[in-house]
Amino acid sequence: MKLLTVDTSTSTSSVALTVDGRLVAEYLVDCEKTLSERLLAATAAVLRDARLATDDLDGFGVALGPGSFTGVRIGVATIKGLALASGKPCVGFSSLAMLALNLPWSSFPVCSLFDARKNEVYAGLYRCGHLPEELIADCVIPPDRFLERLEGPIIFVGDGALRFRGLIEATLGERAVFAPSHCHQPRAAAGAMLALEAFRTGKTVALPLLNPTYIRPSEAELARIRRETL
Repeated sequence: MKLLTVDTSTSTSSVALTVDGRLVAEYLVDCEKTLSERLLAATAAVLRDARLATDDLDGFGVALGPGSFTGVRIGVATIKGLALASGKPCVGFSSLAMLALNLPWSSFPVCSLFDARKNEVYAGLYRCGHLPEELIADCVIPPDRFLERLEGPIIFVGDGALRFRGLIEATLGERAVFAPSHCHQPRAAAGAMLALEAFRTGKTVALPLLNPTYIRPSEAELARIRRETL
């Protein structure tokens, strides 16, 4: 299966092309402005370097969040457009599960943390074998409250783990293990494994139902709620 997978959920954004589960090409950039600004160009470059066209693909995968509202929204919209134009199916997956998959076959559960601002994190806990198994569902929460829910040794990964490392170490002590530096960036190549499993199990999504998973309301939604309650 020729699959194009996109992740624009954080400042590290990427596009991956896999063929029958083998990574053929990947574009990754880490900067304050997400890859979404040049997502189509990056997609075209990955396909060109692999000597493939959009019509040669069998499907698309995309990280649905949680993460940057703008980044996730643009990534999903881009995949929807490519799927609509090509008539090919698509699937979505959790950005936090994708990050956890940077540490397959881990001895300890893997805690994926994205910095959600406002002194909160997007958090999820997984047991990672070949694919991640959800132990605590993705949520947005103050980090100290999430840490209270954890038992035993835990591997922490993600920019939220880096930002709150001091708190994590103070709370869990030797039970806290931190992933190597190269594992903290989410990668579309890992997301492709989740997308392939979704295709294998028949979990394709109709385009109108392929929507971002924000978990918490946006600032615009909060403003609307405040206006309605006045």
